[in-house]
Amino acid sequence: MATKVNKDGKKPPSAATNLIAGGGAGMMEALVCHPLDTIKVRMQLSRRGRQPGMPKRGFIATGVEIVRKETPLGLYKGLGAVLTGIVPKMAIRFTSFEWYKQLLASKETGVLSGQGLFFAGLAAGVTEAVAVVTPMEVVKIRLQAQHHSMADPLDVPKYRNAAHALYTIVKEEGAGALYRGVSLTALRQGSNQAVNFTAYTYFKEWLYQWQPEHRGGNLPSYQTTLIGLVSGAMGPLSNAPIDTIKTRLQKMKAEEGTTALQRITRITGDMFKQEGVHAFYKGITPRIMRVAPGQAVTFTVYEFLKEKLERSKPTILTGGRYEE
Repeated sequence: MATKVNKDGKKPPSAATNLIAGGGAGMMEALVCHPLDTIKVRMQLSRRGRQPGMPKRGFIATGVEIVRKETPLGLYKGLGAVLTGIVPKMAIRFTSFEWYKQLLASKETGVLSGQGLFFAGLAAGVTEAVAVVTPMEVVKIRLQAQHHSMADPLDVPKYRNAAHALYTIVKEEGAGALYRGVSLTALRQGSNQAVNFTAYTYFKEWLYQWQPEHRGGNLPSYQTTLIGLVSGAMGPLSNAPIDTIKTRLQKMKAEEGTTALQRITRITGDMFKQEGVHAFYKGITPRIMRVAPGQAVTFTVYEFLKEKLERSKPTILTGGRYEE
């Protein structure tokens, strides 16, 4: 299916609109879904599969264990890093997606092919991964990997908060450590957003064809939530092994004399030999439970805020066609 970019002459959302609407949507998504992300990271870092006779721990047991040993606040470890990066991340995601759609659309007809839509999402995911997501993920994962009780003042962790973790990582390992796993993060984010935006756009177009009275405006919120939920689940199913390897790579310190490719190869080989194929899908349940509703929240809040902002049309939001 081909889609027309900017139907009815509508301008793409400005950078300011994407900053406010995307940032608001991202913050809401992070607050609602972060505990599931912490459980996912702990499951991906778990080595229980290496120990004979040791039962596997599912996502519910992992969550209960975190709460029991580290208090419920333990589920929100790394949230500061996420909230710091979420506004620029979402602004970059939606703004770059719109820009890439314009770039890939036919210059004569303005029509964007399905392939062009997929590559626009892919490019938007890679852009956000390089600009924001990789450093944010390194800091977040270091905080989430710490098994300390947040209720015990004597249990002092290595990284006290996001700012301290950032400072410590750069001091001990150099600024390059913040970009550990950037290739895997770009691959994960790119494939996520390619699948996510493509599926969401197709679902949205089908719903407009079914309900032509909504064309030119927003779909009902429950429909936006539903198609965001379904499209959001598709990304994690397509790239779970990449995400698991990335998490383990970003947890590690760099080793002198080894390249990133060598570390990735060793992690992959060790996981396969010592834990089996299932290890590559550790944390897939909480990841889908986090990403799918997270995308539902993101798209619903984004569409809602974007419509409100465009209706109010404050000066800052009404720039030229390529203000972004």
